[in-house]
Amino acid sequence: MKTWETIQPQVRQMQTRFAQLGAVSLAVSAIFLFTNPTQFFRSYLFGYIFWIGIPLGSMALLMLHNLTGGGWGNPIRRIAEAGTRTFPVMALLFLPLFFGLPRLFPWARPEEVALDPLLQYKRPYLNTTFFTVRVLIYFAVWLTLAYFLNRWSRQQDLTADPAIEDRLEEISGPGLILYGFTVTFASIDWVMSLEPHWYSTVYGMIFMIVECMTAMAFVIVVGRWLAESEPLASAVSPSNWHDLGNLLLSFVMLWAYLSFAQFLLIWATNLKDEIPWYLSRWQTSWGVLAALLIVFHFVTPFLLLLFRSITTRMRLLARVGAGLLFISLLDVYWQMMPAFTPAGPRVHVNDLIAPIGIGGIWLSAFLWQLQQRPLVPRQLAVSLERAAEHGD
Repeated sequence: MKTWETIQPQVRQMQTRFAQLGAVSLAVSAIFLFTNPTQFFRSYLFGYIFWIGIPLGSMALLMLHNLTGGGWGNPIRRIAEAGTRTFPVMALLFLPLFFGLPRLFPWARPEEVALDPLLQYKRPYLNTTFFTVRVLIYFAVWLTLAYFLNRWSRQQDLTADPAIEDRLEEISGPGLILYGFTVTFASIDWVMSLEPHWYSTVYGMIFMIVECMTAMAFVIVVGRWLAESEPLASAVSPSNWHDLGNLLLSFVMLWAYLSFAQFLLIWATNLKDEIPWYLSRWQTSWGVLAALLIVFHFVTPFLLLLFRSITTRMRLLARVGAGLLFISLLDVYWQMMPAFTPAGPRVHVNDLIAPIGIGGIWLSAFLWQLQQRPLVPRQLAVSLERAAEHGD
């Protein structure tokens, strides 16, 4: 049986290759900054929104586990923690977007604001200065939460102090509230305000659920890979995979419920400021992608995750998770890109290159962080030792 120590050279090699892939892809993507800057920033924002969702969702999963307890979170704890420690990298990757605000957002173009009474009304909130301040607040909150969640988890492993578990629980309650507020406003600022005439009261919650679902799918895929080696191979049982599969199913159902609720309320009221958002995403060729999302973002994973024979087998569950990762990428594309091309999809090559570049850098940082801590948290190691002593 392979061990974590024996595969670490392979992990370091993967880390280097992802870094090289990310650097080369971003360099190629940067060519469009000079030839087609508007397209560059559109593609870059699309890739960024998808990848920032994994560390954000990982942080939410950690806090949820701190509050609820249970064995489901222990096997994936180190994976989720490594994801949250990539926030400094994501903060640096956000910097290019500051230079592209006028090319992305109508409210950042003074000539359009001068002709639009609604944009003038929203100007106290939608302006570049306040936008920058809010970005700094978001990352300050996320970095602070990630710092203490990881620091105290590390101390818990080193000292076995039971008070630290209480401390983690105490920060996770307010932390989830702060997570909800920051993600809601970030989704409004970074995505909803691409079409500033449109609004939805559940938009932020949909993004929260998508982030949690994407993070859960990601940690399942990574967990399946790591479970082929010790010590995680002995630490994860079919019941653990079943719990993770059930939680993934819950996120799939919540996404479908909130998405349908948003659609139903907007369609029923038929207000001129709200309904065009769905008209451009359904009555045009964007409707094909909308139909694919219904089938593969809800119906297919919902039916598959109902079967215990799938949720208890890590290979099958990881395939469902990988599929959800890909379809979540398409979901982000469907949410964002009709704001720029409402008549139908016009896939640009940079829509592929920019997400690959950001993803390569993020995955390299993630793998580096993954190697900094033992894969098995102390709580799980202790339970395994007790089980071995009793012959379980």
